[in-house]
Amino acid sequence: MKKLIVSIALLGLISNATAQEKNIDEVTITGKLMDLPLKKSSVNVTIIDKTQIQNSAAQSVEEVLAYYTGMDIRKRGANGVQTDLSIRGSSFEQVLLLVNGIRMADSQTGHNTMNLPFDLASVEKIEILKGTAARGFGNGAYAGVVNIITKPNSTNSLTVRGEGGDFNTYAYGAASNFGTEKFRNFIQINNSESDGYRYNTDYKIKNIWYQNNLAIKDGNLKLMAGIQEKKFGANGFYASPAFTDQYEEVQVSLVSAIFEKKLSESINFNAKTYWRRAQDMYLFVRNNPSLYRNMHIGNNVGVDLGINFKSKLGITGFGADLRKEFLASNNLGSRERFVSQAFLEHHFSLFNESLNISPGISWTKFSDGKDYFLPGIDVSYTEENNKFYANFAKVNRIPTYTDLYYISRAEQGNPNLKAETAWSGEFGYQYQDGQNYLKYSMFWRKTDNAIDWQKDSTTSKWTAQNIGTLETKGFEMEANHQVNNWLGYSFGYTYLDNQNLDKDIISRYSLDNLRHQFVAKLRNNYKGLSNELIYRYNERVNLGSYNLLDDKISYQFKNFNVYVLVNNITNSDYIETSLVPMPGRWFHAGFTYQFSFK
Repeated sequence: MKKLIVSIALLGLISNATAQEKNIDEVTITGKLMDLPLKKSSVNVTIIDKTQIQNSAAQSVEEVLAYYTGMDIRKRGANGVQTDLSIRGSSFEQVLLLVNGIRMADSQTGHNTMNLPFDLASVEKIEILKGTAARGFGNGAYAGVVNIITKPNSTNSLTVRGEGGDFNTYAYGAASNFGTEKFRNFIQINNSESDGYRYNTDYKIKNIWYQNNLAIKDGNLKLMAGIQEKKFGANGFYASPAFTDQYEEVQVSLVSAIFEKKLSESINFNAKTYWRRAQDMYLFVRNNPSLYRNMHIGNNVGVDLGINFKSKLGITGFGADLRKEFLASNNLGSRERFVSQAFLEHHFSLFNESLNISPGISWTKFSDGKDYFLPGIDVSYTEENNKFYANFAKVNRIPTYTDLYYISRAEQGNPNLKAETAWSGEFGYQYQDGQNYLKYSMFWRKTDNAIDWQKDSTTSKWTAQNIGTLETKGFEMEANHQVNNWLGYSFGYTYLDNQNLDKDIISRYSLDNLRHQFVAKLRNNYKGLSNELIYRYNERVNLGSYNLLDDKISYQFKNFNVYVLVNNITNSDYIETSLVPMPGRWFHAGFTYQFSFK
């Protein structure tokens, strides 16, 4: 099976490919200090646009990400109830998630990272940066960065949606864009519920999201605010599959103000203030709160500043990120820390912009007195439609409060944990000409003081430990081919070798990664009728392999869209993490209708 998968992937790479983007020169990559055209970018980046999101057989942001190779989305439950985000064998604590450039990192636990205060319908674009990113984004950007972009559009409209499916699943919502050319607004409200696909996997998810953009002279003022509430049965989600009556309620809210200003022809300035609040209530037995209950409330408040200027030497960017993290918890105690980060990056081009080089460094200091310097460099050489790129950097991650202090019947935190650090690198080749797309890359990461939960025997507690040196290496291939105007297909394959170089351990997460990951998509669009069929083959180191087949068929007639979506068509049995059985075949049917107004 493995040889077959690799052969299919190689066959896809040999074929012609269709571009991810119609016009390369118009696509920009959103950076912390500077935005660069995709053509000048020297990193491994994937851009998922709104059309791709709408056509995918996904119900949530995390499910969209799962359809791209190198992204390991480990779900407990369905439709975005609880998900761990991983890139290329990383832990779920080692990926930085951003919403319009604002950090969504949760100091309590990475399990809460994917709790987002908006629905998938609000997402305009998703940018995935795989590999070295710490010099540009600081602590936590260990294996990569995912930036989710939302924004008002220029059309005054109201869109309503409804959906129903198996297991008494239903969802409804509304979204509206309104305002003037100078002052645009967007608001979205959504509710989704289900009885669940097995005992105690029911859920209720509600969210509301508002965003605006006020155009000022040579700049913009932006405000965004939203809240999400999830209530769900957590059958076997944590500690052990035997604990079937677990229950959880989480809330996350985000408020942010953004100021962007072009100070002169060569100087750009931006400032962001943000407040992220997260609340997590966990019950060991759903109907007996007094037996065991955890309550955690975390607040992150910060200011993010950036300035860049152009000169004959290129573009130079400076930035600073100052934030205070608070946590109040009956289990983890009352905790707080102040984090200071500074960034310096320079980009320059040589040989008629064929050679692009971006060195940089970030500095992070925590209120406990520890600081970290994270240097890095990106280099690419472009000749016509061919690009060779390489990057090398140092990355780090400090332990979460759960790593440090959590105590339960089955787990024990460790306040003496050291921060993880690693040197990471990648070398790749890309071909793209507006209609063709092909990419191949090799990558590696060597981690010191890797953090994981381990145990000495099957009957002992899971204990957070620095488990030693972990080496991750692998390669990745992607290709897309458009047969004609209405038919296309794509392939993606990632191979990973994750090894603990110091000792054999009973590990909870570090060796739970995908060794082989293959994703194939067949898509067509003819006279308003579109279809996307997605096949995935995943093989985990400790959990075996499985095959998944999803499909979405939709029909667009003027402002009305109706669709049928089927997840796991072949009804495969599979597990992604914590020995939690995932759903079998699941049918959904729904519609959207857009009203336009002046």
